[in-house]
Amino acid sequence: MHAMVLAEPGTPLEWREVPAPAPGPGQVRVKVAACGVCRTDLHIVDGELTEPKLPIIPGHEIVGRIEAVGDGVAAFRIGDRVGIPWLGHTCGHCTYCATGHENLCDAPRFTGYQIDGGYAEYTVADAAYCFPLPENYTDIEAAPLLCAGLIGFRALRMSGDARRLGIYGFGAAAHIVAQVAQFEGRAVYAFTRPGDIDAQNFAMSLGCAWAGGSDARPPVELDAAIIFAPVGALVPAALAAVRKGGIVVLGGIHMSDIPAMPYALLWGERVVRSVANLTRQDAIDFLALAARTPIRTHVEPFPLSEANTALDRLRSGALTGAAVLVPDSA
Repeated sequence: MHAMVLAEPGTPLEWREVPAPAPGPGQVRVKVAACGVCRTDLHIVDGELTEPKLPIIPGHEIVGRIEAVGDGVAAFRIGDRVGIPWLGHTCGHCTYCATGHENLCDAPRFTGYQIDGGYAEYTVADAAYCFPLPENYTDIEAAPLLCAGLIGFRALRMSGDARRLGIYGFGAAAHIVAQVAQFEGRAVYAFTRPGDIDAQNFAMSLGCAWAGGSDARPPVELDAAIIFAPVGALVPAALAAVRKGGIVVLGGIHMSDIPAMPYALLWGERVVRSVANLTRQDAIDFLALAARTPIRTHVEPFPLSEANTALDRLRSGALTGAAVLVPDSA
């Protein structure tokens, strides 16, 4: 099969012909129909996440159909459409796994990081970490749900019952969670790169109550804010925008250093909390919600062989919505 392979962090992905993987016990082989391009992929390629298996095939927003099943797989059959997310394996016996917090597992493995992912024509995954997808999404439309949607959903739940919600960094995750938040009756205030009028117009087209640069103050005091942009300087900015008792959720897996800030920004029982990975229950709950919610994923498809171009577009902030890779033979 063909795949885009990361040989060494900090170098472009390489277009290679590699053996198609065979499923082992408990695994399925999936013919990839689409794979979303996530900022986490960019952190891996750029060497900001430092523990990849090398060489590695990135990609963890995978949509495809099962082509082969390993021994012991009962939940799926050949031909089933599934999604494969970031969390690819947990130990099942540490304190976190035993208490419903498998996202914090002491010995996890992640798709596209320690497990070869979806920047390929085929991939293998543990069947226990694959999920049926709502039928109201095409393959390309469904791909961003598998991480941008899931992490956004978990971050939204961590924001509590906030009625006035700020979102910093209006990319793939934000454009999905903004729609879910509004479906739940929340008002969304979008913060983009200063001067990015296209992103602000995009946010307003999705029904946001306000959109402006991340250097601006919103017109109202916020109940909570979610930061998707990997910029530590946004933490004090978000704290300044939320009310007393408000929550600032850090939705990224990587962020630049948070600068020194006066304690007065945190005082008043404001809360800062991070989001770490996801659980399988998150996937079950969010995909059920997506099946009955009018979420429109805005996607820009790229041939698999042009993955480096898609990553460059993401790195430069030139994407509106989400990039999705499609096998060249599709």
